[in-house]
Amino acid sequence: MLNRRHFLHTSILSGLGLANMNFKFSEEKAATLKPAALKPGDTIGLVCPAYSAFIKEDVQVAIESLEALGFKVKKGKHIFDRYGYLAGKDEDRAADINQMFADKSVNGIMAMHGGWGCARILPLLDYKTIQRNPKVFIGYSDITALLIGIYSQTGLVTFHGPVGSSSWNSFSVDNFKSMLIDAQPVRMTNPVKKGDNLTQVEDRIYTINVGKAKGRLLGGNLTVLSHLLGSPYVPDFKNSILFLEDVGEDIYRVDRMITQLKIAGILNQISGFVFGKCTDCPPSKGGFGSLTMEDIFEDHIKPLQKPAFSGAMIGHIKDKFTVPVGLEATIDAEKGSIELSEAAVNK
Repeated sequence: MLNRRHFLHTSILSGLGLANMNFKFSEEKAATLKPAALKPGDTIGLVCPAYSAFIKEDVQVAIESLEALGFKVKKGKHIFDRYGYLAGKDEDRAADINQMFADKSVNGIMAMHGGWGCARILPLLDYKTIQRNPKVFIGYSDITALLIGIYSQTGLVTFHGPVGSSSWNSFSVDNFKSMLIDAQPVRMTNPVKKGDNLTQVEDRIYTINVGKAKGRLLGGNLTVLSHLLGSPYVPDFKNSILFLEDVGEDIYRVDRMITQLKIAGILNQISGFVFGKCTDCPPSKGGFGSLTMEDIFEDHIKPLQKPAFSGAMIGHIKDKFTVPVGLEATIDAEKGSIELSEAAVNK
């Protein structure tokens, strides 16, 4: 599993070049645009917009997994390129995405994996072509930059969900199918499994504030989202349901990034809050009496007095939801559920 923070840390200086680029983005908020549902026989474009595909067998496994779902697969021209830790030059990674959206034979686009590098190509995407050719675009972790950026510039509903290198187990596959193939107004709830225990131990829901809330689902990886603040690629969070996830972060960093969302005014605008999993995010080892994730929620989310919960199957985990970015949903913080108001794709 890739540690997204490692790539952010090692490449932050090279990303500063974005400041000198000409941003191309919509001046007005685009209307919500839904892609067509996927169906057996459709072609999925597989791209590497961030971390390089070092091992060709991993790509082959991803291709075979998608074929097992009934899809054909078209690899991006630059999928095996390398430029340091990146999957080729920014222009080439962006070109693969632009080409996949322009290609009429491609029905959906999936990232092979995350890492770091997606924010670097946001100014290079052809948003007019994307808007004219709405397709399922899916991934998670660093792909958050593209999910949020594409939605903010085009209104296209994108999907925080499996990448090619994900574990394609029954839970993830069932959620993927219900959302993107069956075109159902899905209700996402955690699996109930006690195993040999008297009560459920894993994948529990932690209710921060009780109640129900309605709004557009917006969010993704906490670190990536917080690094986009101040750019033109951040959507309007007013009355939205903010969902977050992360991996490999010390608690003080999680605290710092949620504080950033808070002082940027985003937390005050949302109608509800969902935190999925912070995988491998233990209390900090460096100091006595470190804060915990629960403490962070009590400090920053509890005072909002808005429906909020954590523990949803969103993040760097094997069993994951496919969550639409930009679609309206209702959360029930006591039950730990996320229910879509309508199908996320058009049949």
